[in-house]
Amino acid sequence: MLNPRLTAILRELMRAKSAITGEDLASIIQVTSRTVRNDMKELDSVLARKGGGIKSIRGIGYELVIQEDHLFKEFLQIHFQNENGASPATPLDRLRYLMKRLLLADGYLKIEDLADELYISKSTIQNDFRDVKKMLEGYGITFEARPGYGMRLIGDEVKLRFCMAEFIFNRNDYRGYLAENEISIIPLDKMQGIKEIILDQIKEYSVSLSDVALDNLVIHMAIAFRRIGNGNHVSLPPEELTDVIKTREYKVAEKIISKLETKLMCFFPKVEVAYIAMHLLGTRMTAHLSADESEPQNETTRITIQILEEIEKELNSGILDDKELVIALSLHLKPAINRFKYGMNIRNPMLSEIKLNYPVAFEAGIIASRVLKRETGITINDDEIGYLALHIGAALERKEMNVVPKRCLVVCASGIGSARLLSYKLQSKFGARIEIVGTTEYYKLKEYPFQLIDFVVSTIPIRDSLPVPVIEVNTFLGEGDLQRVQFVLKDQSEQSFEYITEELVFLQEKFNSRESTLQFFYQKLLNLGLVDESFLDSVLEREAISPTSFGNLVAIPHPISPLSDTTFLAMCTLQKPIDWGGKRAQFICLLSVEKNSTQDLQKMYDLLGTVVDDGAKVQLLLKSKTYKEFIKFLFE
Repeated sequence: MLNPRLTAILRELMRAKSAITGEDLASIIQVTSRTVRNDMKELDSVLARKGGGIKSIRGIGYELVIQEDHLFKEFLQIHFQNENGASPATPLDRLRYLMKRLLLADGYLKIEDLADELYISKSTIQNDFRDVKKMLEGYGITFEARPGYGMRLIGDEVKLRFCMAEFIFNRNDYRGYLAENEISIIPLDKMQGIKEIILDQIKEYSVSLSDVALDNLVIHMAIAFRRIGNGNHVSLPPEELTDVIKTREYKVAEKIISKLETKLMCFFPKVEVAYIAMHLLGTRMTAHLSADESEPQNETTRITIQILEEIEKELNSGILDDKELVIALSLHLKPAINRFKYGMNIRNPMLSEIKLNYPVAFEAGIIASRVLKRETGITINDDEIGYLALHIGAALERKEMNVVPKRCLVVCASGIGSARLLSYKLQSKFGARIEIVGTTEYYKLKEYPFQLIDFVVSTIPIRDSLPVPVIEVNTFLGEGDLQRVQFVLKDQSEQSFEYITEELVFLQEKFNSRESTLQFFYQKLLNLGLVDESFLDSVLEREAISPTSFGNLVAIPHPISPLSDTTFLAMCTLQKPIDWGGKRAQFICLLSVEKNSTQDLQKMYDLLGTVVDDGAKVQLLLKSKTYKEFIKFLFE
């Protein structure tokens, strides 16, 4: 099987959209180019027996090739399953193991015994415990040490259970815990029994749950079953208990608990029934809008409209009047407010992908979180912000679908057959966003009425100056050709370039922390008169809510609300990656939006999105030595 470094290289090759150089791989994995060359030979040798291989293209880089799809997929499934089941070796793996071990311990644990389990020294595990302690502090959980016995966890029972849900179960599948070091909470057949009972009762009472919410409820009920069996019960303030008992969800919880008591042969006190009802209150979703819910009213709707007004004010997103979004957000916020009212968490298995693929929508989610804090006093976490971003992202996509198509003229020198093939491929790829108004030969081009078209796609070089953009492509449209057409469809080169100036682009800098990088930006912007003294504090306040690192070595810091008199982008590349809130960052783009701006900034956000999503582009930007070179790669 593959060692961790070869596995990391394979992941990067699978993720890359085109060939990736050995130098870029060395930078990402933090090894030398020579090591990458040696690793490539070894990786190619292994994959050759598993239906794949490595193709080395001189001057371009390495590509993953797959000869036998079925054999290669089988290898991946076995390899990554085995990798997940391996005994803890890295500090992060040991941290997860120790968290699970401590949370599931019925009594005291000794450090010496844990060190023996992990085959590490006592000093190493003591270092690991410092990280464990920090992690637990986020849940308000501490250690209780007793000489001769060891240590155990103490804290509020509800918080202990939430912590168990986070660390014991795989985020995507509650069955995943069975493969992880044999640390389990209850047998799988009992988990399945709990799920079946819940499904029966929510169907009977017409309570609709998402798949994630359903698994979340199963997990929490399994944890409750184990904790009650060990004599640990939740406690609720009398007024909270009274409020919950009045709800319809409490009746559903009573039926679920009654069935569980018979099946699992246990007893759930009244307060535990209320605890399950709280989960139902915090996870309820509506699959089909009923007459009384199709237009949510009152407080939740008011807060939703406040959120959308704030998003429109800061991002000028054009989604303020999206009625579907108003309904979806209102229905989502009802259970979300209940979750945070009762101090409950909900995990978001899609969070990383949302932050990476929908950075603008996630930023809108951050704005929504500030409005919720102001209007209700509730502070929501990244997981919940991610769910809000999904609704907002859908609205942004709907807006894009309503865009007027760009009119395109195709120029092809090799005949009408090739011209039609090119036209059909363009129409197939871009659909309603593009309208092919006709095809023509080069010699007839100057006679064409350019007021009827927005751009030209040509398979031959056009040296004459034309009043519309010209995109030179191959007849068979490669990936690079498609990206150039996509670029013109979004008008990025015209509408984003104005926000970037040479005096705000800094290349190959040497900073070792997020704070020193932001301080550098702040000083430069202050000296140029672009910001005032409050700017840095506002940027740090935004970082405190959720780090602005989006993956692919990119971070996009910005103030928590618009502060400057103009919209601008300040960009910086670093010689080495730095830690940016738990992710590595090497390309930093500081964004500042004009106060009370009425400009449509979506094209600029789209440009930033393409950078976040394109690791190869980031590597080119990081290598740039001059402003001219940097801009060429940025808009290529």
